[in-house]
Order: sequence, then C-alpha cells, then structure tokens
Amino acid sequence: MAIFLTESSKVIVQGMTGSEGQKHTARMLASGTAVVGGVNPRKAGTTVDFAVGDRTVEVPVFGTVVDAVASTGADVSVIFVPPAHTKAAVIEAVDAGVPLVVIITEGIPVADTAEFFAYAQAKGVRLIGPNCPGLISPGKSNVGIIPADITGPGPIGLVSKSGTLTYQMMFELRDIGFSTAIGIGGDPIIGTTHIDALAAFEADPETVAIVMIGEIGGDAEERAAAFIAEHVTKPVVGYVAGFTAPEGKTMGHAGAIVSGSSGTAQAKKEALEAAGVRVGKTPSETAELMRALLA
Repeated sequence: MAIFLTESSKVIVQGMTGSEGQKHTARMLASGTAVVGGVNPRKAGTTVDFAVGDRTVEVPVFGTVVDAVASTGADVSVIFVPPAHTKAAVIEAVDAGVPLVVIITEGIPVADTAEFFAYAQAKGVRLIGPNCPGLISPGKSNVGIIPADITGPGPIGLVSKSGTLTYQMMFELRDIGFSTAIGIGGDPIIGTTHIDALAAFEADPETVAIVMIGEIGGDAEERAAAFIAEHVTKPVVGYVAGFTAPEGKTMGHAGAIVSGSSGTAQAKKEALEAAGVRVGKTPSETAELMRALLA
C-alpha cells in the first residue's frame, strides 16, 4: 500500500517545458511514474520527448489543466513554476478538480500560500508543500525531486520537513524499505502536516512503523506528539534537526526560527518522548532505533 500516491496515479506537470520541469519529468518517468501530460499555455498542442532507458517517451503539452485532465484523466499535478506564478498555478489545478497537488517551488510569498491553501482546503484538494521534495511510493510512483534509486518498497512510512534528511533516512533504512516517503516542506504554511501523514500511515495496513523528521521552529512537532499519544498505535521514531541552532536566527527553511523556549529542538524532543516516541540524536541513530523496533 501507499498513502496519497499509488501505481495507478496519473500525473501532469505544470511547468514541464522549463529546465527544472524537464529534468525532473525525465527522472519521474525513469522511476515508473505515469506522467501523462504537461501544461504550458504557450506550447499547447506540442509534445516533449524524454529519453527513458533505451526508449523515447512522448508527453503531450496542454494549454490548461482542465484540458490536461479531460484528455488524460490525471489525478495528480506537480508544480515546477516560478514563485510569482505559483498561486495561479495551484488555483488552476484546484479549479480543474485535481485531488492531489504537489508544489515543489520554494520562495513563495507566505500570503500567496495562505490564500491558495485556504482555497484548496475549501474545495477538498490535498496540497503537499510548498518548498518540498514531493513524495515517493517506491516501486509504484514518484512525484517531485526525490531520487528513486535510494530504496525499495517496504513497511516503513516516512514524513519529513527536510528534503535532504528525507533522502538520508531512506538511504539509512534502504535494506528495509518504505511504503511511502513524503517531504512536507519547511515553510510556515504547508498543505499537508505531520499529523495528516501520521493519520494516513496509521490507516495504511502495509505501513508497520513510522519515522517522523522535524526541525526547529513553530509547534508542529509538539502538536504531532499530542496526536501520536491520542491516535497512533504503530511505533514511531523521530529526529529533530537543529539542536545547535542559535536562538532567534532563521535556519534554512522559512519556518525554522526559534523564539525563546518555543520551537527549540529540545522542547520538541521532550514532547515526542512524552508521547512514547523514541528520538535519535542523529539521523543514523534514529535509523538504528527503527531497525531495533522492527527486529
């Protein structure tokens, strides 16, 4: 099983004809994702050829998301467009009825994100991101920029604020494998939270245990800890990035800022441990905790 993304998911790429869109569309196709179209109003009616192994895959370009969905039955859109145009792209996908929209773009104004998140929520559309690596259900589908060759399918669910730590944890536990790994992004407002992913993993019969990666700033991890204590029966191990971060300084992600005792790595670690989550001091130690749990 997988959460949010399966082998039957049909994916369109908004911004497919740009350099980043083309590069990552090629990667997604190579990992077995069913990419069925791209969207660019200026290039509607054309196609883009992608070399996938020893064959060429021709992907059509549509003028609008509505046209793409009508022609292909797409149920996932991944967005590779510049920050200034992301709000319009998300709203277009939501209006077209795409149930899952994955937003890779970073640097989007928070006011824009607040607006399109509220709009999507009102329409019942799940957003992942922005400023995220996307998600992968190994052996089934891969949407975003996560490398597909790190790991294979297995019983672990992974939810992470950090892209690079997502990849590292996948590598550390590659011999066991993952049902789904999802990078939710580190912006102050994100479409899918730790809690959303934890609830989905709890409901997924093939996910046996969960790794949760957080980082300093905000109270998302504390809220996730409270949710775990009340609603999650599967074992969870955690890691919180940022134990050495200086107070009051933004670190990496826009949401990673500590104010006084609020949002510190130590406070998050304590909240998670109080909920029964074993927290590693490093990603490698966290992977060993998971390995011991499954053994």
